[in-house]
Amino acid sequence: MNGRVVAGRYELSTVIGQGGMGQVWTGYDGRLDRRVAVKLLRPDRMAAGTGADEMRRRFIRECRVTAQVCHPGLVTVHDAGSDGDDLYLVMQYVEGADLADHLAEHEPYPWPWAVSVAAQLCAVLAAVHAVPIVHRDLKPRNVMVKPDGTITVLDLGVASVIDRDTTRLTHTGSPIGSPAYMAPEQAMGGAVGPYTDLYALGVLLHELLSGSVPFAGSTALGVLHRHLYEPPVPVRRARPGIPEALETLVLRLLAKDPQHRPSGAPEVYEALAPLLPTRGAPVGDPRDPRDPGVPPGRPLDPARPFLRPFAPWPDRAPATATAPVRPVPAEQPPPVPRLDVAAAVDEVKRLLGEGGITQAVDLLGGILPAAAAEHGESSPVVRILRKQYASTLMDDGQYRRALPELRRLAEERAAEAGAADPQTLQFRYDAAHCLEQLGQPAAALAEYRALLPFHQNGSDPARAFDIRHRIGNLLLALGDHTGGRSQLQSLLYDAERGYGPYHPLAGELRRALDHQQRFDTT
Repeated sequence: MNGRVVAGRYELSTVIGQGGMGQVWTGYDGRLDRRVAVKLLRPDRMAAGTGADEMRRRFIRECRVTAQVCHPGLVTVHDAGSDGDDLYLVMQYVEGADLADHLAEHEPYPWPWAVSVAAQLCAVLAAVHAVPIVHRDLKPRNVMVKPDGTITVLDLGVASVIDRDTTRLTHTGSPIGSPAYMAPEQAMGGAVGPYTDLYALGVLLHELLSGSVPFAGSTALGVLHRHLYEPPVPVRRARPGIPEALETLVLRLLAKDPQHRPSGAPEVYEALAPLLPTRGAPVGDPRDPRDPGVPPGRPLDPARPFLRPFAPWPDRAPATATAPVRPVPAEQPPPVPRLDVAAAVDEVKRLLGEGGITQAVDLLGGILPAAAAEHGESSPVVRILRKQYASTLMDDGQYRRALPELRRLAEERAAEAGAADPQTLQFRYDAAHCLEQLGQPAAALAEYRALLPFHQNGSDPARAFDIRHRIGNLLLALGDHTGGRSQLQSLLYDAERGYGPYHPLAGELRRALDHQQRFDTT
């Protein structure tokens, strides 16, 4: 395939990565004359019968979701599309060494380097989780250390907008991800969230500090069993010179129960901040494990961004100062034209039909204030627009913005039609879904439990089954393995009675329960 040109523009050169989703190549963008990385969905995986459509869907979602995040610690997405039978994703080519090789070349790894890597990863995870996205496969091979010391996170291939289908097991019965870095809730097939990536960050930090992952084994199942049931060995037993506060943070990140982990990446960063190297800090010899210093003058130094923030690399003379620029007075915004709601709604429908979800969100968000001013907040027109706005936000994965809209819609509808009204229940269900996607499992669980009685004796048994399934996965995510299994076992019994033993839901539940049972017998 060497020399192949993708989409008439990207000439492939050398394979630099290979995984379950496909291959990653170095390539050259003939139009802009630059080096790029090109990811291809492998034709043999696409032709694998039952998995072909799922592979295509996951790849397309990877392209779209990755492009939503703008952060210097993530690879930039340049282009995406199809070329013959292949799908392709064109990304920024990142120079440097992956973190696994960097660790192998500098053992023992200076703990200020480990802190610097973790702090930069926190900045990336904060941006990713705000979308919200869960990476789900954070590990040293997916982290690059660039020549200027900055960190770049690679491969959101198994990441996705937090959605129900991301909690399911793959067709092989194994969760997506790498066993050595997999959180207990991910191993059990429960709901995942930002807390899942924090656990992986804890594993990665433990490995940088001690030289090994906290849980290893000869089989994937054995490793996952240790994640579930064994406590990690504190890192100071291997390297006493590591600060006690850093050891405490690693243990918090590796908590079995997500509720006992830090609340988010920003909290982890704040815990790391006092341990970061400061400008002018003494440097030392990385070969001496007792020396906390950072070796001077070496490339690929992840502490450098904190030692010399915003400094050019390599060292150069400072730029000549220029005269200050006078601020330009802000122009007055143009007058708002009279709103044509019908035309705007038609345009939203057109955009949604063509897949322009983000554009539709922007259009709806822009016309809502004008519609409210013209027709009134409680008018039917505004409520229809707000309902469409909330729905489109959810379709675009913007759950943080959708949640307050849905709560408001639910409150107003309940006041008019009652708590048992189908539309009220739908708004509340969507709000619970947002909580689940945003990594708030306890709040989502409480809301689903409050909704379940309205559906159990109703005319929509499929919705009741769906809520029970979500409750089971959330219980697993919160560390209540007994409660989660009991919930799923009860649901399996009812699903087989209601749908038959060969229904997809029954099959999925049996696979999940069998997967969990194997942990108990390991």
